[in-house]
Amino acid sequence: MDVLQRPSIPEDAVQYQLFLVHPESSETEAHERFLQQILQNILAELAPLLVQYIWQHQPFNLRYHPEKGDVPAHLGGVTQFGDNVEDEWFIVYLLKHITRTFSDIAAVVCDNDGQFLLIEAAEHLPKWLDPDSSENRVFLYRGELHILPNRTHSGEAGWPRDSVPTVAQALEVLHSHTESCLAKQPICAALTKRLDGYPDKIQQNFHRAHCYVPAGIAVVLSKRPDLIAPAVSAFYLRDPVDLQACRTFHTFTPDTRVMTSVKFTHCLYAQLQQQSFVPDRRSGFTLPVHSHPQYRAHELGMKLAHGFEILCSKSGQSSSEKEASVSSNPLWRGFLDSLKKNGYFKVGKSFLAIQNPGQEMLKVLEDTSYSLEDLKNQEAHLPPEDSDAWLDISPQELERLLEERGGRGVSDGTCKTAQPDEEVQEEEAGYSLIAVTQGMKNFINAMSSHEGAEIPSSCLAQPFSFDPDAVTSALDRLLGSKDEELDSDDFEDDDEEDDNDVDEDEGVQNCESQEQAGAEALDNLRKYMDEMDQELQSTNIGRSFTLNNRVSLHRCCLSCARNLEEIQPLDVDLNLVSNLLESLASQAGLAGPASNLLQSLGIHIPPDADQS
Repeated sequence: MDVLQRPSIPEDAVQYQLFLVHPESSETEAHERFLQQILQNILAELAPLLVQYIWQHQPFNLRYHPEKGDVPAHLGGVTQFGDNVEDEWFIVYLLKHITRTFSDIAAVVCDNDGQFLLIEAAEHLPKWLDPDSSENRVFLYRGELHILPNRTHSGEAGWPRDSVPTVAQALEVLHSHTESCLAKQPICAALTKRLDGYPDKIQQNFHRAHCYVPAGIAVVLSKRPDLIAPAVSAFYLRDPVDLQACRTFHTFTPDTRVMTSVKFTHCLYAQLQQQSFVPDRRSGFTLPVHSHPQYRAHELGMKLAHGFEILCSKSGQSSSEKEASVSSNPLWRGFLDSLKKNGYFKVGKSFLAIQNPGQEMLKVLEDTSYSLEDLKNQEAHLPPEDSDAWLDISPQELERLLEERGGRGVSDGTCKTAQPDEEVQEEEAGYSLIAVTQGMKNFINAMSSHEGAEIPSSCLAQPFSFDPDAVTSALDRLLGSKDEELDSDDFEDDDEEDDNDVDEDEGVQNCESQEQAGAEALDNLRKYMDEMDQELQSTNIGRSFTLNNRVSLHRCCLSCARNLEEIQPLDVDLNLVSNLLESLASQAGLAGPASNLLQSLGIHIPPDADQS
């Protein structure tokens, strides 16, 4: 499919589709009933994972999609994850869990970057697989990543890379040649590493903090902890119009504040904690001095109160209308039946997208009775807060995280603990100046195209050979030495084709004109080089290079020294290392072109110990 014809996906959203690999019935109504039944079974299977999760913006949602064009009927959905990209990867984990549990289902997942699963394993992909050739080729099936291989000969499994299979054709290949379509081990290992820790990672991503909030907020969060996400987002994305509702609080008044424990995700806590905000004096919210031991709890509670008040001020739909819109959904009724069987009925509504969070907050307050005195008595029994030291990352920790995300040193998806001797050897190899020069040479010799230069997979794998005579000959041929003149034929166009109707005289004239143009170009080049030589001779640029004292050549290699009868050649390796080290020193430990290039080659230079 043409890129311009593909359905657009928002920048902060992920799209997922579930297909039957080998549908048993071609009848539309029977197929729809079967998919609807599978949908209920899937939601019931995921209930233990979903009830404990707090989504940043939208939850994981599936619904039936009828056949459209060459896309067969399927289950699918789109989830906006906002600033929390971990929601996107949790959905990938859910899809792997679904395809492992329901073996007749294959899943497709993508975002605005396309096949982001392949991006995660980019270092291990075959050369033929790129964004243009990956359409309808990548599936999660039976809990593993599958990629339709490139079929180069008739009878092989897969699909030719120069054409795009339809979804039905791709599913047929996946069903018939499952083993051949299984992604290679390094690719699967990269995906497994990214999903490492789930489902335990759900709890690890929570942060519990004490907040001094109005009593109504404490009650709402005790019943609906998932409403913390829209409240934080309302405060985080507030505008002057929103804050007009917070000049005087009507729903969550500050005189009812109590201390309570609030569960955030790491992303939500960071958004709330890192924003500076001074409340309106008319709001009634005052903060203690910064040195007060509970200043942070007061500040967090004040910010939360503004978020909750903003949402409630925007609630316009009546409670009866909202309840009718939910209860009339047949999928919702079937889902509740599945939850009853699995014991999750009490939290069933948290599975649906929060359409009107302010209205749902008011509904909780309307249906729940509470005592301010009881809430104050609970302050003495609050669980301890979690440390927020994870907000502060040292440069060394940041470097380690970048290396892990870059995939360096990981080939099988497992983390290996190096012994002390091995660590020393690895450091010596990484800091070796030979590794620096060899890595740069391999990079220069690596394959490149109009799409950019490719980083060599192994910087030290291929030996580097340098032929000084060949380089000298090439330079002399380019600059034009006294004993060897360039032939004007070098400037002729190899792709020249004469028309059959052109007579011989015109052909001769064309050749003469080309020779004349080539001679003029050669003269201009020589004049340009001579002028550059004269200009460089008056400078000290030649002294900035380090020369090799062991070898001398009787032929000039540099334009700035052509007037010398005998010069010493440059020490290429030493000049390379010297210039790189000077560039690194000028970066003062910050990111820059030299460090970025070396790190992309897997070369790590230690910090400059000489602070002078």
